Amino acid sequence: MARRSRLALTVSASLVALGTVAVAAGARERDPEVHTPAPPRAVSPHLYVDPSGAAVTAVRGLERAGRRTEATIIRRIADQPTSVWFTDAAPGYAERARGLAVAAAAVRRTPVLTLYFIPYRDCSGHSSGGAADGAAYRRWVTALAGALRGHRAIVVLEPDAVAQAVRGCLTPARRAERYELLRYAVAALRAGPGVRVYLDAGNPTWIPAAGIGPALRASGVTAASGFALNVANFETTADNLRYGLAVSRTVGGKHFVVDTSRNGNGPAQRGAGDRHWCNPPGRKLGPAPTLTTGYPLVDAYLWVKRPGESDGACAPGQPAAGRWYSAYALGLAR
Repeated sequence: MARRSRLALTVSASLVALGTVAVAAGARERDPEVHTPAPPRAVSPHLYVDPSGAAVTAVRGLERAGRRTEATIIRRIADQPTSVWFTDAAPGYAERARGLAVAAAAVRRTPVLTLYFIPYRDCSGHSSGGAADGAAYRRWVTALAGALRGHRAIVVLEPDAVAQAVRGCLTPARRAERYELLRYAVAALRAGPGVRVYLDAGNPTWIPAAGIGPALRASGVTAASGFALNVANFETTADNLRYGLAVSRTVGGKHFVVDTSRNGNGPAQRGAGDRHWCNPPGRKLGPAPTLTTGYPLVDAYLWVKRPGESDGACAPGQPAAGRWYSAYALGLAR
């Protein structure tokens, strides 16, 4: 998934020390209650581990091939709960969501779903696509909301959609429609009392908090459970916490979640174009998924981007977005 913001996408990968003033999308402010969190390592007892994930499949293949050392490394991904993405309207998509919710309920766990099908998705980037029009999107999200009704679930709604609208890749009419569709999706999903919805808000280096706040409100964040940060990105947990607190102040104190799937080493060093966000080398797994973060406004650390799945075919030999990328997965998990 692209992160094509022309703002500070090329920030330093160094961790921010306790008590320093953080730079969050150009806004400097001190949040003394934020520190670099110690990464939890245990598997969350509350979140559902998808047994059909690509990492699980990879472990089985490596074990069959007798490559036990590599299998052990990839198991560090496979054993953790990661989000299940819904990116198209292929036949059976609603049934797949219902099956996921039912399977999770059977073991008293909560599944995490990422919905990624907004029209004009990714602004013609590596993950372009989405619903053909607004009517198709409403039908799609209504079916998914119905499939989840009566079950518990955490939904991360439409990565990039709000931030890209702010950055201007849509016409005014399409931007207005996008905000309306997101409001519709939030309302439809929240009709299920067990469904918690977090509207994607980009990352600390993309849109200043003062700029993303109005767009989140226009997209229905006040009716959502909150907002999500760092999806498929690499910014440090501490920087996301600082930024999240700043964004929260612009939207009435809403809670938020952070994607920590690949931010263990922070972002890549300065580089041109895709190299900063698309399968950058030297990245590591971040804090394990948990619903216990130690911060009142931070509802969860989640692995929204599934570690080991490609960001896109950004260099020769790299798989398309969403495909398993074994070499990259091994680098993340070592």
